[in-house]
Amino acid sequence: MSQASRREFLRRAGAFSLLHTAGPLGLQLAGIGAAAAATQPNDYRAIVCLFMYGANDGHNTIVPLNADAYARYASARSVIALPRDALLPLASGQGAAQGSLGLHPELGALQKLYQSGSAAILANVGPLVVPIKDAATFKGTNIARPPKLFSHNDQQAIWQAFSPEGAKIGWGGRIADLLAAQNGKHLFTAISAAGNAVFLASDKTIQYQITNSGAIGFNRTSAGNIFGSAKGAEALRAQIAAAQGDLFGQEYGTVVNRSIEAHGLVSAALAKLPEADPRVALPPELAQDKLAQQLRIVARLIGVRDDDNIQQKRQVFFVSLNGFDTHDHQLDKQAELLRSVAQSIAYFQESMEELGVADKVTLFTASDFGRALLSNGDGSDHGWGSHHFIVGGAVKGGKLYGQFPEVALNTSTDVGNGRLLPTTAVDQYAATLARWMGVAERDLPLVLPNIGNFATSDLGIMKSG
Repeated sequence: MSQASRREFLRRAGAFSLLHTAGPLGLQLAGIGAAAAATQPNDYRAIVCLFMYGANDGHNTIVPLNADAYARYASARSVIALPRDALLPLASGQGAAQGSLGLHPELGALQKLYQSGSAAILANVGPLVVPIKDAATFKGTNIARPPKLFSHNDQQAIWQAFSPEGAKIGWGGRIADLLAAQNGKHLFTAISAAGNAVFLASDKTIQYQITNSGAIGFNRTSAGNIFGSAKGAEALRAQIAAAQGDLFGQEYGTVVNRSIEAHGLVSAALAKLPEADPRVALPPELAQDKLAQQLRIVARLIGVRDDDNIQQKRQVFFVSLNGFDTHDHQLDKQAELLRSVAQSIAYFQESMEELGVADKVTLFTASDFGRALLSNGDGSDHGWGSHHFIVGGAVKGGKLYGQFPEVALNTSTDVGNGRLLPTTAVDQYAATLARWMGVAERDLPLVLPNIGNFATSDLGIMKSG
């Protein structure tokens, strides 16, 4: 078995995140990474992707408050329309051309961040290959469009990697490849607190996975006593590290030893910023919240970024929350999920402020797709474009970016049942964040192959410097 085949086999086995074999893109990234190593940044920056699996309903996340616009929204949504007087208004002058906007009642914590200037909204963003002028163009021509629209697995992959299910390299991983040379420990450049994520899959940077409480270790390798013997763990480690006669065994040993080493480094660093530290401690109401727990471990890792065991200048993180496929019981389901999203983000932002890095860390939301405006009776079906949040001290907050759509049926952006044709591409969203992280303009096509198809690669969301 060739080395490339052996590595691909191990990667697909799913036990560990391994390096992909370097193709043409990898060779370009390797050269750029080597050049980047010569210009180490003095500051720290990180992006955190919060992916809402199942497709969050953007139509009930941000709702028009103007009387006429709300009436059209309510007519289409029927029993799943939110009461107008329950919506949380955004600052006047920062809404859509048709009037002011309101947030879902459970997004009070995000409303505060928006009003204080620490959060922004990007309207009607979604996967595109090229700009599509309107629904008539979409329906009446063969213009290029993302494959397998409205399919959960495929659109999750396209959002994260610009290819349908089976994608191997995500745009978060591409950013990590370009910037990893700036870090002392390359292994901790791309970190997922939510299991394996194609968003962080890359050509040469290993995706490091971590649990809500810390590093993933190997049972017994760090134990002081195995089967009554103090030498047990030492013997087990020696057995794992022993030279293997076959290629598979050698590769397995390399990966296991790397994991053991990483476990020791991360555990030692995190011991200096425990869960109970006031800067990262969860409030009682979020103690059992799975998303908040993921964000806590991210906060702790950011807090020890300068530790000799970690040594990071640029990092890309991934967290997620499931359950947004609200074909039924949408009002109750989405309310609970959005409460978790808003409160967890607010907690994370406060932790970043406590750690003194609020302007160095940017969290952004993403999801499979939006949902149809037309109610199916007790929920909503699959859509396309949706609205998302960008949060952090480097965000030009208190403002809505992009084009907020007319929330009604049979509009110029309705491709069917109120499914929104995106007016901003994920490529543009990603390019804006990549540039802020330090990816050079000339290198953006390495991260986002279709970015050249769009008029701008900077949406103006992030502060310069």
